Amino acid sequence: MAQVTFSNITKRFGTVIAVNDLNLEIKDQEFMVFVGPSGCGKTTALRMLAGLEEPSEGSISVDDRRVDDLSPRDRDIAMVFQSYALYPHMTVYDNIAFSLRLRELKTTVWQLSHWGEAQNVKRSIDERVKAAAQMLGILELLHRKPKELSGGQRQRVALARAIVRKPKVFLMDEPLSNLDAKLRDQTRAELKKLQEALGVTTLYVTHDQKEAMTLGSRIAVMNHGKLQQVGTPEEVYHHPANLFVAGFIGTPPMNFFKGSVSDGAFQSPAMRFSLPPEAMEKTRAYGGKPVILGVRPQDFFPADAPAPRVQPSEPFEARIDVIEPLGDRMDLHLVAGETRFIAQVNADYACHEQDTLRLAIDLRRLHLFDQQTEQAIVS
Repeated sequence: MAQVTFSNITKRFGTVIAVNDLNLEIKDQEFMVFVGPSGCGKTTALRMLAGLEEPSEGSISVDDRRVDDLSPRDRDIAMVFQSYALYPHMTVYDNIAFSLRLRELKTTVWQLSHWGEAQNVKRSIDERVKAAAQMLGILELLHRKPKELSGGQRQRVALARAIVRKPKVFLMDEPLSNLDAKLRDQTRAELKKLQEALGVTTLYVTHDQKEAMTLGSRIAVMNHGKLQQVGTPEEVYHHPANLFVAGFIGTPPMNFFKGSVSDGAFQSPAMRFSLPPEAMEKTRAYGGKPVILGVRPQDFFPADAPAPRVQPSEPFEARIDVIEPLGDRMDLHLVAGETRFIAQVNADYACHEQDTLRLAIDLRRLHLFDQQTEQAIVS
């Protein structure tokens, strides 16, 4: 059982507020991903849980036991860093065993003075090191030094060193960012399977939304030290709570059009179309007030080639500025009025740069935001 709770956590560095009133509960065995841009406070939150930073306000609990007043070694938490932090003069075996030796050999002088007790400790460490190495496919590397390993192998060693401790909580601070794209994808899949097999509560920090979407059972999106939204990857993607989340989650990012709602229709310099009944109801109080329309690139389609099972808006015209072929699809960089945006179409769609297209929007995927508060109205 390892439930983690951040209660009203604030961290200040002088006049800078790195984390601002964070309230979050991570369930037992959950894979929670903190995601956001650099400087949003995600790593600081992780370091406070690990005991490497002290909260300015609030408390942190593991299994209803407050831990923010405990030393890092007494929190039963293992952390994997971006830099791997391996000892270069030690073999892989000794790197993995190091924390176990420190902990296990902190038994009493009386125990270690008895040969049998010392042998039991040594045997236990050996079994756990080899079991972790076997799990991560590095058993044949135990005799090597870190300089003799690839980046992916070093990352596995760092993971093995955390696994052997059998902690209550894993903390991972951008552990895959130093790997190349192919190895990062492979290691990400292995990491997800490993966490499910171990069943250890895990907090993972990344700025890579792809990692967040594929790894997390839930995602905590942060910006400027504030928690913006918590939910499953599907909830955060399809129902963003505000403009920031909508623009940060998704590749390519969501397109935004400033406009207003009146007489049951959205209108802007780029387009005008009638809203579906549900959106009409939710925007009834916004007659003539400024709003922001959000549309993902995947939710546009050429009006002359409607996609199946869509709810099309009235069409509008846009000029193709740049075409980016991506194999199975194309990203079209378009201009409508003075607004630039991106739409995705199938790779076999016939078009050229500077062509004028008639586009429509799938109204089932409509997002509208209050222009002043930036909170979602329709999502």
